[in-house]
Amino acid sequence: MNAAAMPTRDNPVALPLDLTGRVVFVAGAGSAGPGWSIGRASSVTYARLGAHVCVVDRDAASAEETTALILAEGGIAHTFVGDVSVDADVVRLFAEARACFGEVDVLHHNVGIGKVGGPLETSTEDFDHIHAVNVRSLLLATQQVLPSMVARGSGSILAISSIAAMRYVGYPHLAYSVTKAAVAHFIRMLAQQYAGSGVRANTVVPGLIDTPRIVTTVAKMFSDTNLEDARVARARQVPMGRMGTAWDVAHACAFLASDAAGYITGTELVVDGGITGKFV
Repeated sequence: MNAAAMPTRDNPVALPLDLTGRVVFVAGAGSAGPGWSIGRASSVTYARLGAHVCVVDRDAASAEETTALILAEGGIAHTFVGDVSVDADVVRLFAEARACFGEVDVLHHNVGIGKVGGPLETSTEDFDHIHAVNVRSLLLATQQVLPSMVARGSGSILAISSIAAMRYVGYPHLAYSVTKAAVAHFIRMLAQQYAGSGVRANTVVPGLIDTPRIVTTVAKMFSDTNLEDARVARARQVPMGRMGTAWDVAHACAFLASDAAGYITGTELVVDGGITGKFV
């Protein structure tokens, strides 16, 4: 190998898509039903890249299923059960994670609930609860990881938003859309404040993704259509002609979590098959 081809920081020999030995805390690592959710696929992807994965969910059985999938492949993971919108649970979850694996290197905030409806169909109680789960939980989690990330001069924070945060997606989903927009701006603010401390923060924005959650959400949106027809209708909206998979989103998350994205912070990576670029 000649001198010009020698790997350096400015000329790496390979894409540094490697998380060996890093501790990744995935909030929302279970699944709403059988199959691959974004949180589950992301957890498995991180483990395949060598990470020690904190599999976190309020559904113990679902979290254990994710952990079992990782362990079956020879990966490293442990289940932590709690509600990330509850202050005491968050403090306990991160304390348990540190005791198990050490300080968190990557925070993956994959939390989101919603209610179909506009202003007249959304009670203040519903709105406050959705905000607490979708946004307040992100504040609680970042408060747990930022001190050690700043002290070490490195860290990556990822949050999952939605194209519903960017525009109207064909049905009223007010509280979900507004809070997911807040998530994206929270991350922008965080990225600017901590860029000089070596902490990167980015948002992944999925489009129409075929995960177990659509079994319930699609049923509500298309009450007079069977689920398979609704899937076909959703796929037709996408320029690529298909809904995305949980793996499409997980791979984007893995890139942003890794050193391959070492110069990327404060941005939104849209994973949507081109749908947000459409006029209608």
